[in-house]
Amino acid sequence: MKSINLPDVQSGPSSSNFKITRVGVTGVKKLVHIKRPDKNTDSPLVVKMDLFVDLPASQKGSHMSRNLELVSDIIDVNHQKPVSDLESFCATIAKLLLKKHEYATFSEVKAEADYFLERTYPSGKKGLEPYKLLAEARANNDGEIKKLIGVKVIGMTACPCAMEVIRKLDGYGEKDVPPTHNQRNITTLMIEVPGEDRSVDANDLIDIAEQSLSTPTYGILKRREEGQLVFDAHKNPKFVEDVVRDILNAILKKYKELHDDVLVVVRSESEESIHKHNAFAERVTTLGELRK
Repeated sequence: MKSINLPDVQSGPSSSNFKITRVGVTGVKKLVHIKRPDKNTDSPLVVKMDLFVDLPASQKGSHMSRNLELVSDIIDVNHQKPVSDLESFCATIAKLLLKKHEYATFSEVKAEADYFLERTYPSGKKGLEPYKLLAEARANNDGEIKKLIGVKVIGMTACPCAMEVIRKLDGYGEKDVPPTHNQRNITTLMIEVPGEDRSVDANDLIDIAEQSLSTPTYGILKRREEGQLVFDAHKNPKFVEDVVRDILNAILKKYKELHDDVLVVVRSESEESIHKHNAFAERVTTLGELRK
């Protein structure tokens, strides 16, 4: 077959002299094997990834196929080789993206995977409950790498405001538990992992987030257990602000050895049952700021 010299449109000049902060591909799904230190077998995770680099003002487009080729080379060719953890895997890809895109000064990789932990149901039986495992890594061409591990947890909050209004209007005593409206809460917790530090584990982050809600929720509940769960939540009403603050307190107690410059991100969103909008709270900070 005759060789054809195909044009490289992406490398051409830009008609508008503006830099692009992030350009790349989203929703790339791959099977990644994680080698957990407390288990003899690998944990396969179906991971959804977003991969970005920046683009200089002078260049028309980014070579996005390089992102996919890179991931394929790492995962598909070496699919039998497990990685130590998802955040280090993202950091490796972020560094290699800068080599693939010689014009880039910054790269970012985000990953999300379904993750299951054994939980004891109110009935006493055990079962697996679903969570989201999150990881992010950012690299620049000065050699700096920042990586984060995180989780997304679904639970329940009970509104303190409506509860106190009902207490006042209907004459409930201070020790009574008045009714209030319930909310499905989605809480995200992410912590920066310095260097090769292994002190931050996803299971611990899930526990911290889940224990900061009014109550966990479960896939299987019988009628008596449903009633008890609702009652327990009403004994522990929480605003989204309370959830975020309780998580920050738990983080300070759990990770006393981590450095002050470690980044912490906490987001909590309650899906309202009596409004058409949701309630949201967030804190993006460092451990040093929290310790002050």
